[in-house]
Amino acid sequence: MDRIDLTPFIGAELTGVTYEDLQRDDVFDELVTALHQRELVIIRGIEVTPRQQVDLAVRIGRPIPFVLEQYRYPELPEIMISSNEVRDNKSIGVARVGNFWHQDSSFVAKPAEYTMLHGVNVPQTSGHTLFASAVDVYDRLPDDWKKKIDDRKAWHTVAKRLRIRSEHVGLSTAEYRAWIEEKHPKVEHPLVRQDPFTKQTYLYGAPEYMDSVQGFDANENEAFFTLLDSLIQDPDHVYTHRWTPDDLVVWKTSTTLHAATDVEPGVARTVHRVSIEAEQPWAE
Repeated sequence: MDRIDLTPFIGAELTGVTYEDLQRDDVFDELVTALHQRELVIIRGIEVTPRQQVDLAVRIGRPIPFVLEQYRYPELPEIMISSNEVRDNKSIGVARVGNFWHQDSSFVAKPAEYTMLHGVNVPQTSGHTLFASAVDVYDRLPDDWKKKIDDRKAWHTVAKRLRIRSEHVGLSTAEYRAWIEEKHPKVEHPLVRQDPFTKQTYLYGAPEYMDSVQGFDANENEAFFTLLDSLIQDPDHVYTHRWTPDDLVVWKTSTTLHAATDVEPGVARTVHRVSIEAEQPWAE
């Protein structure tokens, strides 16, 4: 087995690894070490069944059943099916998941610490995943902004990304906002945090899942969000993962910003996702 750093700022690829190899403690420990050091780990072309994917997740922490039952893998509620495929006139999974820059589930009080994806049916010409490091983003913040956000918290919300469903038809804008506030209340998180493994400082928050920074006025929020977007999306600091069949991709949710790119029309894409809680949740 070899380990290759994908970029100077994020990501490691483990080569020459099979599922059977990962049953060895020393090999699996290398995966976990690389994950903690490099935020993102990729093993290409590793054939695993859905049950084996869950078994791997269990060795990292506690897999969390996906909230929407209709998009869980049969008999394995820990797996969310991310897919644009339709069978028997029915969607088999959630289409267009995460097509914007974010840190997973920052809009809840205690997000799961890890995410694991397995590429089941993936095109190689579209549907890529972009990754950026929240440590690298913080490092590139101008010093005056680092001072402005030190010790501040931000409100996180899923409101910007909620999809209007059939039961919302007929609601006024005010009624829909009230429904969001009741079902998905805002949560607060410190903007500046320290990774418990590397002790590096990172920025926790992306504009699409943030409502506002506490203590900032509207102009300051707009300026800060614009700055963040420019830093996160800087192509010189983004790793693009072009999927190949059976890729296994694992990342730390708090320090890894990511976004899915669009899938070209008429092309099928299915990925299995598992969210994993740490055995001992990280302290903020």
